[in-house]
Amino acid sequence: MNQAKQAEISSGTFVNSNNPSSRSLKRILIVTSVEAEQEAVIRGLNGAEGFNVLVGGVGAVCAAASTARTLAATAYDVVICAGIAGGFKEKADIASVVVADEILAADLGAETSDGFLSLDELGFGSARIPVDITLAKRVAEALRIAGLPTHTGSILTVSTVTGRAETATAIASRIVGATAEAMEGYGVATAAQQFEIPVLEIRTISNPVGPRDRSAWRIKEALEALEKVSSVLVEVLR
Repeated sequence: MNQAKQAEISSGTFVNSNNPSSRSLKRILIVTSVEAEQEAVIRGLNGAEGFNVLVGGVGAVCAAASTARTLAATAYDVVICAGIAGGFKEKADIASVVVADEILAADLGAETSDGFLSLDELGFGSARIPVDITLAKRVAEALRIAGLPTHTGSILTVSTVTGRAETATAIASRIVGATAEAMEGYGVATAAQQFEIPVLEIRTISNPVGPRDRSAWRIKEALEALEKVSSVLVEVLR
């Protein structure tokens, strides 16, 4: 039995159907990058039916391929990219939650003598993928009611995690609304978009975006917050 199906059975009821009209139970695919995130999500779901928790791999390419393969095999109503992330200074504190109001590939574009040009500015497509904003607002409000410090804003997807204060400042200046930084959201969202399925990205903050100071990382606290987020999702998405 493959890893994706094992996770699905452990967190919900497996439904092998590509016809949404034949299902009465809403199906939600949650994509994480690593097993520690998957385990936190599954703990929070506590056996709730209708959820499949997939380890999609690190980086947008792996996440997109894993998500697309899963969506091609089974019908889903919502796709969520979930995990831990870095938070931008004064936008998202450690152990807080960020619900994306936009998923953005921050480094997809070209470097020029006049600065960075995004994919949109180059005219080759878009580095921005919209989320289901109504659902995102509903999830964010439910998280706040549950007592979780929750922010909304752009969650950036990068190929290279920011490791310098100067880079963090430059990104925050270039992208208005940048709130968190991770590596998979744009890939997951691209796959969901191809299948015309609503997508969300939800991140809990383990560290500030900037210099790689391991002593400042709070991965345990971020995973605990991710578990709490997942328990709230059960109530919101039933």
